[in-house]
Amino acid sequence: MTKSPSGQDGRHGASGDRAGGANSPDRLLTIPNIICGIRLAGSVVLVGIAWFGHSELFLWIFLLLALSDWVDGKLAILLNQRSEFGTRLDSWADAALYAALLVGAGIMHGDKLRAEIAWIVPAVATYLVSTAAGFWKYRRWPSYHTRAANTGWFLIMIGVTGLFTEWSLWLLRVALAFAALTNLEALAITIISPAWRADVPSLYHAWRDNKAA
Repeated sequence: MTKSPSGQDGRHGASGDRAGGANSPDRLLTIPNIICGIRLAGSVVLVGIAWFGHSELFLWIFLLLALSDWVDGKLAILLNQRSEFGTRLDSWADAALYAALLVGAGIMHGDKLRAEIAWIVPAVATYLVSTAAGFWKYRRWPSYHTRAANTGWFLIMIGVTGLFTEWSLWLLRVALAFAALTNLEALAITIISPAWRADVPSLYHAWRDNKAA
């Protein structure tokens, strides 16, 4: 992920950019936000596609929506349209997309996924705990967009492709294990960060910034 001038991963917002101007939290109608909105709405469509059993169409739509996550982050930087609201919307859209993936894959490949429950539960559970911790501490959805999360996004795309094409389940297992570790890093960032922040590259960066404050 391209870095912002502050050294953080380029996304819709950055903790140091809330003072106003192009990065103010009140910018709602921007191109990156519209893309996030499409991803949010597309997640609902994915469940409908899964319900009617269109496995190949589901995979292609999922991959396109997942790629939009990369596109909106790039455009937010290139168009100078980062905002705090955009950061939150991006996280909401990502959560909706992966929830739709879980539901849709369960509908179409439930037998296979039941055998992978030992890999799925840690990934889902750590995400729920990490998100709940952010709500409890900040009353906000945590939106760190770490480097590990960016890598995990790519691994999930590969793993899902392996599942839907019956290529290999090990690709999905690796992606789920990595997702659990990524979620634990996000939880650790929440624990050590006294205030809500967006776009934190890693736990090390959060620790370094806290020490310098």
